[in-house]
Amino acid sequence: MAAMNSFTRRVGAASARRPWTTIAAWVLAAVAIIALAGTAGGAFADDFVAPGSQSEQAMELLEERFPEAAGGTALAVFAVPDGQRLDSHRPAIGAAVERIAAAEHVTAVADPFAAGTVSGDGRIGYAEITFDAPATHLGPGPFDAIAAALEPARGAGVTAELGGDAAFINAETPTSGAEAAGVVAALIVLLVAFGTVVAALVPIVLALLVVAAGVSGVTLLANAMDVSTAAPTIAAMIGLGVGIDYALFITARYRENRATARDNAAALADAMASAGSAIVFASGTIVVAMAALALTGMGFLISIGLSTALVVLGAATAALTLLPALLALLGDRIDRGALPLRQRRASGTAWRRVAHRVSRRPWPYLLAAVALLLTLSAPALSMRTGFPDAGDDATSTSHRRAYDLLAEGFGPGVNGPLLLVVDLRGPGAAAGDIPALSQRVAADPGIASVGEPQTSPAGDAVVFRAVTTTAPGDAATSRTLDRVRGLVPANVSVSGMTAMTDDLSRHLGRMLPFFVAAILGASFLLLMLVFRSILVPLKAVLMNLLSIGAAYGVVVAVFQWGWLKDLFGLEETLVVPSPLPTIFFAVLFGLSMDYEVFLLSRIREAYDSSGDTVDSIGRGIAATGRVITSAALIMAAVFLAFVANPSPFARMLGLGLATAVLLDATVVRLILVPALMTLLGPRTGGCPAGCAAAYQT
Repeated sequence: MAAMNSFTRRVGAASARRPWTTIAAWVLAAVAIIALAGTAGGAFADDFVAPGSQSEQAMELLEERFPEAAGGTALAVFAVPDGQRLDSHRPAIGAAVERIAAAEHVTAVADPFAAGTVSGDGRIGYAEITFDAPATHLGPGPFDAIAAALEPARGAGVTAELGGDAAFINAETPTSGAEAAGVVAALIVLLVAFGTVVAALVPIVLALLVVAAGVSGVTLLANAMDVSTAAPTIAAMIGLGVGIDYALFITARYRENRATARDNAAALADAMASAGSAIVFASGTIVVAMAALALTGMGFLISIGLSTALVVLGAATAALTLLPALLALLGDRIDRGALPLRQRRASGTAWRRVAHRVSRRPWPYLLAAVALLLTLSAPALSMRTGFPDAGDDATSTSHRRAYDLLAEGFGPGVNGPLLLVVDLRGPGAAAGDIPALSQRVAADPGIASVGEPQTSPAGDAVVFRAVTTTAPGDAATSRTLDRVRGLVPANVSVSGMTAMTDDLSRHLGRMLPFFVAAILGASFLLLMLVFRSILVPLKAVLMNLLSIGAAYGVVVAVFQWGWLKDLFGLEETLVVPSPLPTIFFAVLFGLSMDYEVFLLSRIREAYDSSGDTVDSIGRGIAATGRVITSAALIMAAVFLAFVANPSPFARMLGLGLATAVLLDATVVRLILVPALMTLLGPRTGGCPAGCAAAYQT
């Protein structure tokens, strides 16, 4: 640890000696990355294929032998009010179909009247749109053109919406504007914490620069690999939170050192040595946790992990280089713009009192805190995961309105048909067996209808669709999928977006225990190396599991059970998206280490000077309580801003992260940590004795 202190001190000093050079280098690099992203950045796309799954095998076979059938599909949905018939608007719908056919990547459009895709009452119809590439490779461009092509029908008074799998996957999620409110809330917290305008603005400016450059870097990454559409949102959310927090930790320590009559250069060097080294280990834990997403083998999760790790690395690097340059350049001006706030006592008396109160009666506080976290975690036991479909999105989106119209006119299963692929080169069903196979599938109680088989040009593959009686995200649809797979011979694979997402959910369920074990093991080893103790990392791992479990429980209670759903603007209850528990665990476990390392490093410093366990806990919490609480409020404000996002996935992520951060900074750091450390004491080899030994090496 002493070596890391020396390293971060040297890095900070080098940046502080040449502030203008450092700042210019950062600005030029950021401008170059942002400009390059605008010209060479790639499009975002989601790869929902589970490695080795039956749905993956089916799609690979189609791409190889029947590429025309492997292309994505969308549905242009037309509807008229009750009492009217769609065929009275044939000219307008025909004009829309002709314009759709001219859009990029569109290979065919089936006129609803010629194809017979009009509902029994004549009110609702759809034109199936076929593309020349899989849905995950299209991007949003073609769908913007198709949406514009629907205007002739709308001008004639026909409701026209764009739906289907391809439209849902490539829909661009609109922002709510509430993300900016999170930044404003963070600025208010910083103003209260620092009491001066300049000191409060420094972390905000730093974080915004890091996020702008980081998200641009993610766009460049999309030019080299498939990057999930969720990656920029998650990377920006995490980058903004940690960017502000890292700058807050160093700036607060710098101003604290200045208050002890140290000159600016010495105060900055000491702040970089202590807070800077804590940031290196904290950011390293996040990077390790996000890199562990590669263990899932899922392309879109790997891209989220790489994108988030990239932005977090940028935030840590900026805190260690750009921030000391800014602070050195500001000098005494860091205290400009003082606000007329009541001055707090520097000793942190209130926080010290809390720590001593807990330390005097550790068992009651420990049991009460654990009971609270376990109670909040209880709903997680009934968590039901699935994959969101268009029916889970807000009704303000076109693909959701198309989904509802299709379900009304043709039944819910039309929104996610199963795709059966027959490999005629393999043993099993032969070409002459296809009619009997279709009848056998159609006889299943979960199947509403089976489409006409299509044969590849070489005659070595057959494809046909099966529409289920239930919605794509319904648990009954998953059971139907299992039955259909059990009905068909070995050379028949079942795919389609519904089957692909079901396979993805099952794959994630199987991989989650291994993924969690890998993160726990890596974090345990990292903390053991930092603090030279076994009990310290063990304690950290257990407490983090409690706060993460509580976050899971709150998300289930709100989104799945519907508690307080009106407060969060939910139109209906939702299942938890299957990738969310995995992403949650990686992000939250990494974030929780920020406060863990920052707090324990201060307790270690206090123990070095006093040798008294209880007193060092009190002094460490007194010194960090306000900063950790401010950091948690900032991060929670940033995360909660995403609860207003139209995407249910972003809402769940924002609420879960904010819950975990607030619990971690209050219940865990202010109650569980002092209670456990008091009970452990130096005799067990835990911190602070273990921390002291680590820092003395």
